[in-house]
Amino acid sequence: MTDLRVRAAVPDDLDAVLAFWRTAAEGTSISDDRAGVERLVARDPEALILAESGGELVGTVIAGFDGWRCHLYRLAVDPRRRRQGIGSALVAAAEERFARLGGRRADAMVLVRNETAHHAWRSAGYGPQEQWRRWVKPLTD
Repeated sequence: MTDLRVRAAVPDDLDAVLAFWRTAAEGTSISDDRAGVERLVARDPEALILAESGGELVGTVIAGFDGWRCHLYRLAVDPRRRRQGIGSALVAAAEERFARLGGRRADAMVLVRNETAHHAWRSAGYGPQEQWRRWVKPLTD
């Protein structure tokens, strides 16, 4: 894919990102709103990484680093554009960011039921850690 551009999101991108996630991302999150994504970009302007082709948003990943751990969220690729290297380019950009920041290991949030994502993450070198479970408590209603 020669015309793929990977870059950090800016505030003007956020409405397009939210709309994109409704069609390209599997599942939703309590943070999938304008205020949540604005906080992300304000706190860490390089965390939300976008892939564009021909000026169109075709993929996203959130590469969060808290100073200790590297976390990947919201890897999403336009369903019409999958298996073209977009997800791989986004994961590579996230891993490069983590390396620059001193990160030593990355983990990815992947839905148990999303078999397509399981294949994508495995091909990127990631694997499940069965000894861990995610424990969650919503802080708002």
